[in-house]
Amino acid sequence: MFSSLYRFRPRSSRGLFDRRSFLASLLATSLAGCGGGSGSTSPAPPPAVSAPQIPSGLTATAGDGQVAIQWSASAGATNYILQRSTASTGPYATVVTAPSLSHTDAGLKNGTTYYYEVAATNAAGSSAYTTPVTATPTAAPVTADVAVTIDPATTRGISPYIYGINIDALGSPTEAPASSFTINRIGGNRWTAYNWQNNYSNAGSDYLYQNDQYLDSSTTPGHAVTSRISTDRAAGRATVMTVPMLGYVAADAAGPVTANGTSVDTSRFRKLQFEKGGPFTANPSNANPLVYDDEFVWAVDQAFPGAGIFGPTPASTPVLIELDNEPDDWAATHKEIETTTLIGYEAFFAKSVALAKAIKKQFPDARVWGPANAVFSSLFWWDGSYPLPSVTAPPYNWWADGYLAAFKTASDSFGRPLLDAFSMHWYSQISDPASGAGIAGGTSGSVLSDATVQAIVQSPRSLWDPTFVENSWITQDVGGLNGPGAPNAIQIIPRMLAKLGNSGATNKLAFTEYFNGGNNHIAGLIAQADNLGAFGAYGLYAANLWPVGAAPYPVGAFTAYRNFDGSGTNFGDVSVKATSSDQSKVSAYVSSDSSAPGHIVIVAINRHSTTLVARFTGLALAGTARLYQVTASTASVQSSISPVPVGTLAVNGATLTVDLPAMSVTTIDIR
Repeated sequence: MFSSLYRFRPRSSRGLFDRRSFLASLLATSLAGCGGGSGSTSPAPPPAVSAPQIPSGLTATAGDGQVAIQWSASAGATNYILQRSTASTGPYATVVTAPSLSHTDAGLKNGTTYYYEVAATNAAGSSAYTTPVTATPTAAPVTADVAVTIDPATTRGISPYIYGINIDALGSPTEAPASSFTINRIGGNRWTAYNWQNNYSNAGSDYLYQNDQYLDSSTTPGHAVTSRISTDRAAGRATVMTVPMLGYVAADAAGPVTANGTSVDTSRFRKLQFEKGGPFTANPSNANPLVYDDEFVWAVDQAFPGAGIFGPTPASTPVLIELDNEPDDWAATHKEIETTTLIGYEAFFAKSVALAKAIKKQFPDARVWGPANAVFSSLFWWDGSYPLPSVTAPPYNWWADGYLAAFKTASDSFGRPLLDAFSMHWYSQISDPASGAGIAGGTSGSVLSDATVQAIVQSPRSLWDPTFVENSWITQDVGGLNGPGAPNAIQIIPRMLAKLGNSGATNKLAFTEYFNGGNNHIAGLIAQADNLGAFGAYGLYAANLWPVGAAPYPVGAFTAYRNFDGSGTNFGDVSVKATSSDQSKVSAYVSSDSSAPGHIVIVAINRHSTTLVARFTGLALAGTARLYQVTASTASVQSSISPVPVGTLAVNGATLTVDLPAMSVTTIDIR
């Protein structure tokens, strides 16, 4: 076998090659290399392998939903075992086994403390685990677009009567569930000439100045009113009823009448008298040429025996009384029973006081409201007839001041308050940039320009905002509302409340009709949600929306405050002051619940065209926040608009950050 490997040739005798010795030697070497053969020597075994030492330098750094863990190398280690627990004593579960010296543990819950330990390992075994280290993931700071500062030390009670409606003006009973409203007003032009004895009324300028049975076809006296009160009581709503004051009521239902503005056709109307003085009857004769207001109120009370609807503590919901409707517009709307010359302010003051006295003589605790003015201008000048030393400079002597002064004087003489709330109507006068018309009556379309949308959604700021100057005849024609150099902001709620407080006649303000437009657009819902929040935050006593035509979007806004979860949960009864850093983009209203400590409800309104991040600070919050939202997309697929649930947030601390979708209303229920 070797001949093929080696070639030999003869050598000289000195140094001759001994082939047999060479082969023997070669064979011995080969066998020794295989561990055989006598006299061979084995190589030394490799050194023994031992388990690695415990790793050092273990750290854990918290992030948003994750923890970054690092440690130093351990000599001889081939792998490392990382374990995690939510308790220092375990049990621990393996997160990863790998040769690396770091790991990012993701998918963790923010606010939960995690414990980590690590051991080194190799073929010989594992080290003991390190002493655990901890980390608590925290949500990364989010840059807020708008900051809302809550001041828990500044609160005011919210009147239950701000969530009101004129139900007869609804376009459809299905526009909103009954639970949306706390009070209904029986009012409007029809009631100025309502004859309670036969339920006849006159349409005035609304339709041909005709007498008819539009309000009720029943022959039961007062049924047009008592039937509506019964419906309200069944739904848990209070009622505002209108008592006529102008002077005549319908005597028949025979259609159009002469409306020349110079005379009254007494064959078609009955003379109205405030006081009969008794004895009263619930079934008076229609042949009587006089119809009595105090008997009317008495008959309504008789229809609900034992309920005390006009008393200090009604058995369920109260009935409140408003003195007629829009007297500053009588000369236009009721020419059939009024001349075309507006009643003088002194005569009107006397008429109002006389009717209030007639009612209070029979029901001392009845709550009487007036004057239900139609327009802003009549608050300060009553068609130019009120003597105004100065409309726009101190002491800001307005027609409303004269009305309140007349009631204060009469109340002092009568021995008890005759006026329980100053009522007025507030239809936004902001001009629609697209048409030039007012937004309240000319923005019912489902498609609106961006400028029109902003006119609508910004309009509620005239209720209170001292920096907001609306684009309307009011701010243009009535200059200096707030004195020289100040923004000509209307601030109608604080302005009127200041007048009431100074008058001594009443400290309650009611909007028995109001509207901001946007009937079929998310802008209308946003404006109405803003109205309702401002009513509570700035101390309005009562408010009754009058939707001009079918208005499912404004009507749907009530559900952001009333039964927003479908389980009967409402905005609280105590307003907590909240200030937005940018009112042009976000308004926020905060409430607590006097019957449920710790229950907080926030309504956040984004009137901007993009999603905004709002951060709420200043109020310690704890528990779970349940979010409900109305957006253009969610509202568009609902026949009766209401918020939809969009998730929950864990709340713990004095900061809450929420994403507000573009053009949306978000209700945040925290408990």
